[in-house]
Amino acid sequence: MRVAAKLTLLLMITFLFSPPIQASEDITADIYFSRAGMKILSGVANVATGWLELPKNIAIWTQRDSNPLIGVTEGALWGIYHTVGRTGNGAVDFITFWLPTYPIPNPPFIWDDFSKESDYLGWRMGR
Repeated sequence: MRVAAKLTLLLMITFLFSPPIQASEDITADIYFSRAGMKILSGVANVATGWLELPKNIAIWTQRDSNPLIGVTEGALWGIYHTVGRTGNGAVDFITFWLPTYPIPNPPFIWDDFSKESDYLGWRMGR
């Protein structure tokens, strides 16, 4: 019981001294519907085209390495990783389209920059 009381007191003190947080921008209806539409569109597209990360990464890693066998192997491994990442994050974007954030994968669509390795930047409110 004493441990629970101490943890409760510690939690209350933490909330007492935490600074208030404010959004850096006002979300208007236009911004909200624009971002929600972008997220649902990119979510569906990334679930449907996530498999394209495999040939994309094989091409990227083959160009980076002088030995084609190593480039294809690394590209295939990174391609599997990014295929799962893009497809999974596309599903998350589709499910959470109502949150006014940007899509998680960067670039948002695989065809935006086919020569750039994908990155995943979660829950960005602004750029």
